[in-house]
Amino acid sequence: MRHGKKFNHLSRKTAHRKAMLANMACSLIEHKRINTTVAKAKALRQYVEPLITKSKNDSTHNRRIVFSNLRSKEAVSELFRDVAVKVGDRPGGYIRIIRLGNRQGDNADMALVELVDYNEIYNPKGTKKKKSTRRRGGKKAVTATEPAAKTVEEPKTKDADNKEEA
Repeated sequence: MRHGKKFNHLSRKTAHRKAMLANMACSLIEHKRINTTVAKAKALRQYVEPLITKSKNDSTHNRRIVFSNLRSKEAVSELFRDVAVKVGDRPGGYIRIIRLGNRQGDNADMALVELVDYNEIYNPKGTKKKKSTRRRGGKKAVTATEPAAKTVEEPKTKDADNKEEA
């Protein structure tokens, strides 16, 4: 039975699992992408995304919380200095998991885990979409029976021309 099993234990004891996820998170922050199994990639996403969210607000308290999870000064400083700036306006979903197929030796499902904003192929030249919010209802479409509103330009007067030149 799986009573109370909220996350994947990855067939490891607690200390081993926490150390492994901390090491994988540090590697991901330093190298921006890593190869691992799909199960570890999904566990890593649950581990890292809250830390990246905390890094958006640079305070001593948040740095200490992130350091207690990552256990690496270099990774924490890189996270708060570089990564947080790049993902500042993103509301979540900082990590992309791309399945790669099966590993040669043991046929394990492999995946590429990467930080979304650092991939130049999917996000060319750092262009970002306009920030939008998801709301119920949305915009109403103009139907064929409703006439479109026409804009009428007023004729320019001499006073308006003088104001534009000034």
